[in-house]
Amino acid sequence: MSGGPGAPARGRRGRWVLVLLLLSGLVALTALPVWITATGANALGDAVAVAVRGTTAAPGLVAAALVLLAAAGALGLVGRAGRWVVVVVVAAAGALVAASALGARSGATATAERAAADATGVSNLTGAVQVAAWPGVAVALGVVVVVAAAGLARSSAGWVAPTDRHERAGAEAAGAAPSPAGGTAAGSAAGGSAAAGPAAGDAEPDERSTWDALSRGDDPT
Repeated sequence: MSGGPGAPARGRRGRWVLVLLLLSGLVALTALPVWITATGANALGDAVAVAVRGTTAAPGLVAAALVLLAAAGALGLVGRAGRWVVVVVVAAAGALVAASALGARSGATATAERAAADATGVSNLTGAVQVAAWPGVAVALGVVVVVAAAGLARSSAGWVAPTDRHERAGAEAAGAAPSPAGGTAAGSAAGGSAAAGPAAGDAEPDERSTWDALSRGDDPT
């Protein structure tokens, strides 16, 4: 049964965890394709194709994806104060995605020259540098992440940490339970009166015990 007052907040928290996981996956996938292509030449003059993936052109995307993954995990545990840390971290990850993509686009030629040098030993390019649409996609995705951080800040205003919720529930259960001292005292009183009952009954002499005492020569009175 999940109809308690905390159920809607838990549902929103779970949805935001999924949102951050989705954004982390999208950022990582955006970095996988080839972003920059060019043509270089080796020492013998042979043409060599140069291809640079987003993971190399914009390594900040990989870092941002990992940050978003960690933020999704932390979001399931933090309380009202910790959520602000998660919001700031998510916004910073979005800014990092956009900045890395813009830097990769503006520095495409230098990146291609480094890739050509790694592949051929010669950094000179023999053809034009081509930049795919992925840097623009990454910039847009970074903006989406920043907007998601703002939505998270607004949606998580009434969240409570799961640990605080469990501690409160335990405290309420402990308050509703009977006091051990009270229960022991009541049990002792009940046991004492029960024990006193038979003792008082035994103290009253019956007719048979009176005749036994008389036969022994004792005075039962």
